[in-house]
Amino acid sequence: MSLSIGIVGLPNVGKSTLFTALTKKGGLAANYPFATIDPNIGIVDVPDERLNKLAQMVNPARIVPATVEFVDIAGLVKGASEGEGLGNQFLANIRNCDAICEVVRYFSDPNVMRETGREGDFVDPAGDADTIQTELVLADYGTVERAIPKLEKEAKRDKENKPRLDVAKRLYEWLGAGNRAADLDMTDDERAAAHDLFLLTMKPILYVANCDEDQLQDDFEPICGQQPIPICAEVEAELSELDAEEAKEYLESLGLEQSGLATLAQAAYRLLGLQSFFTAGPKEVRAWTVRIGAKAPEAAGVIHSDFERGFIKAETISYDDYVSLGGESGAREAGRLRMEGKDYVVQDGDVMVFRFNV
Repeated sequence: MSLSIGIVGLPNVGKSTLFTALTKKGGLAANYPFATIDPNIGIVDVPDERLNKLAQMVNPARIVPATVEFVDIAGLVKGASEGEGLGNQFLANIRNCDAICEVVRYFSDPNVMRETGREGDFVDPAGDADTIQTELVLADYGTVERAIPKLEKEAKRDKENKPRLDVAKRLYEWLGAGNRAADLDMTDDERAAAHDLFLLTMKPILYVANCDEDQLQDDFEPICGQQPIPICAEVEAELSELDAEEAKEYLESLGLEQSGLATLAQAAYRLLGLQSFFTAGPKEVRAWTVRIGAKAPEAAGVIHSDFERGFIKAETISYDDYVSLGGESGAREAGRLRMEGKDYVVQDGDVMVFRFNV
């Protein structure tokens, strides 16, 4: 399944430097506002040591990790919701993403200017986050305002459309008070009714504290109730140029177990309520992405729609059993290979083989 995270932030907070390190793609990173106009897109592996362990056991021709698509969206500015700084184009790019990753400036550098009207070498994480939240809320407010007349006509023609109108009116008042749509107390039916509005502030969001190297071990104050992920974009850029062993030594010298980007990819995965199951064979060992709570046929459909359509059974071994019992044959002999049906809820780390007939 496709997973897209939009990287946003005010101009010159280090988004493009972070993206370049994240994807090793070499996206434009320049010290002036709007250096990134068209969004850069990069596919990033989700680090998972379990995949490497399975590969050591199976010795496949290739290893295929789960991935996250990151989209580097140009810097937003105050007034973006009204088109300032090419804001409409940037907001449209965010709208196409599943979630938002907001980069907030914590680093100090007099050589990196801030956006117009906020010059100087000061840091104001809460203020920066508030600026972007305000623009996203205003953009959603305008979206709902334009939608209500149409929804009123639809509700008059068909009473079944009234719930969509009702939730739009609730959201209009809520957004008008400066709140994110996601924070409104809604039932599952109301959230479903609001889905077609494609509101920006309904998207899950996580925060990255782009900090100096000596701040990587710091505990930062929460932003909008969330703990930001500390990442030094400059450190990540250096790590992206090193081989695996050199990168490991560099991280150890900084007192870190893994890179900030690895932490970010994992956090993005959790943010959207996703998990991995595995397939393991001589051709490949592969991690597949599925939502937490998905049943076996849905997981089969991630591999191929025919697998879901003709689903019969899923041969399933937990990751721990697969490793401790020496793989599929050992698990089978120990009675730990299970035949699961359509109602089985897939667990994180399951090693699966699907039986189907179409």
